[in-house]
Amino acid sequence: MITRFYTIIMSGCLVLLSGCTGCSKSGRFGQHRGQVSSPRTTVPAENKSATGGKTVVRMLKDGGIYKIPVKVNGADMSFIFDTGAGLISISSVEASYLYKQGTLTADDIEGQAKFMDANGDISVGTIIRLKEVAIGDRKIHNVQASVVHNSVAPLLFGQSALEQFGSISIDYKKGTITFE
Repeated sequence: MITRFYTIIMSGCLVLLSGCTGCSKSGRFGQHRGQVSSPRTTVPAENKSATGGKTVVRMLKDGGIYKIPVKVNGADMSFIFDTGAGLISISSVEASYLYKQGTLTADDIEGQAKFMDANGDISVGTIIRLKEVAIGDRKIHNVQASVVHNSVAPLLFGQSALEQFGSISIDYKKGTITFE
């Protein structure tokens, strides 16, 4: 089972790198490669009620990109907020980490798909199912994601997950995203 998982996860593919430059750092908090920071960036929810309300999350500006704190299957990670990416995208390093923690299994592998990157190149990628994705106090379940078979690929938070969170607004001056 382990060999099958690693064979599938490590069998080279690239996906939707959407023009990010300088984004070749692991997004998992506490795992330092270069100058990865591990801020506590969640802002307390405002006007939160049992039936909904707002959740405000602070973005971290890193170079010309914005990162948001996300919990994937219980693991803290920092994703590039990328409205141009179709899916959540993680590297083989994060996929292996989740597997070793027991929160990603061979049963979560859904198959392969073809992706077009920002240069127009087509690559084959592995599609997995993430059991839980959380931003602040908001959670979504059974989210499709792609695994980039490159250990230094950026973590991208794409449309497939964003649309499941519903209405969001971005305040670039305050550096926050509000989920309603």
